[in-house]
Amino acid sequence: MIAVLTEHYGGKWPFWLSPRQIIVVPINPECYDYAKEAAKFLQEAGFCVHCDLIHDQRMQKKIRNAQLEQHNFILVVGEKEMAKRTVNVRTRDNVVHGEFTLDEVVAACKHLVKTKDLNSDTVWNRTS
Repeated sequence: MIAVLTEHYGGKWPFWLSPRQIIVVPINPECYDYAKEAAKFLQEAGFCVHCDLIHDQRMQKKIRNAQLEQHNFILVVGEKEMAKRTVNVRTRDNVVHGEFTLDEVVAACKHLVKTKDLNSDTVWNRTS
């Protein structure tokens, strides 16, 4: 069964099945504490979250590695996000959805798990 699913999804698991759901990528070392805090918040909400705290890589390299590792969502945090208590959401397909609060991220991810939606981009569309 796992082989069939792996072949079907080509390694791009839907969010609710993915072993690599979310990764938090800080822009610089000054943001590491907030990145760890955001990752902990999302883990406590029940999601599989990693935090990329590798010191010798540039942000672009961290994002590229996260895409290659097929993390569903890449949450980038910098000084602006830290001050506003938000994260900048990207997908593994390099679609940038913009800034969201952690509560909005949790709500969107819970919606994906509940509905088993295969198109994870739809949960990030805001109605103005």
